[in-house]
Amino acid sequence: MAPRRTFRERLATGLRNDRKALTGAVVVVGFIATALLAPIVAPYDPNATFTILQEPATSSTTTDGEFFHLLGTDSFGHDVLSRIVYGARVSLLVAAATVLFAFTIGTVIGTVAGYYGGWVDSVLMRYVDFQWAFPTLILAAGIIAFAGGLGVWNVIIAIGVAFIDDFARLVRGEVLSIREEEYVMAARAIGMNDTRIMSREILPNAVAPIIVQVTLMIPLAILAEAGLSFLGLGVTPTTPTWGLMLSEGRQFLSQAWWISIFPGFAIMITVLAFNMFGDGLRDVFDVKEGEVGDR
Repeated sequence: MAPRRTFRERLATGLRNDRKALTGAVVVVGFIATALLAPIVAPYDPNATFTILQEPATSSTTTDGEFFHLLGTDSFGHDVLSRIVYGARVSLLVAAATVLFAFTIGTVIGTVAGYYGGWVDSVLMRYVDFQWAFPTLILAAGIIAFAGGLGVWNVIIAIGVAFIDDFARLVRGEVLSIREEEYVMAARAIGMNDTRIMSREILPNAVAPIIVQVTLMIPLAILAEAGLSFLGLGVTPTTPTWGLMLSEGRQFLSQAWWISIFPGFAIMITVLAFNMFGDGLRDVFDVKEGEVGDR
């Protein structure tokens, strides 16, 4: 019998055999590095002002000297490239915190519902079904309105709550199939309590589809943040985000197309890369498409 491969070995083999997944992984790593190293990567401060509506690959002369703008400047005179780089930091923070929030609460709900079944399952899953009926953006916008203000953390909570049902449904389905396995019955037979069974025996064996779900929810969180910011319901107006850049640039599409086009490309490439990487992970772990929730 061939030895069982570790997670790292399966991932490395899968990426070598799948060029799309490898490309997605490289872009994802580049996105994360850009976000973390924004002060080093960005050519200027995102709030520094230069000549307004400067075309891409041109320079502007100010009293402080001459400055080159690879992607041009916006209607406020901000360097577009610098705003995109710092916008990656906001997108990464929102995506990571949102998915962590939704993963934690959704996993608890799904595990408890699937393990105990009966009226516990009915009550928890009726809540999940109720939340599932609302589109993500509408639910997130309602939560922000209820919270009474803009800001990064309000956006994280709003999108995180909207994504809880995705994880809860996925984890519940996995727990329902795993709880009848022999090793779970053996754990019950030796007197292991329910909490230890769920945390030590069930969840570690449901990790593959959860990891895939995380990689597929991150781009959805990025899109949700961009959509809320575009609608004026996201972060504060002074915060550099891709959604706000799209919103500000739509008024100047006929005379300054680059203000909206470049942030739009950043969103498209990042979301596509995460999806390609997620699809590759799904193949590596042999997770069926129906096992991972689509929203």
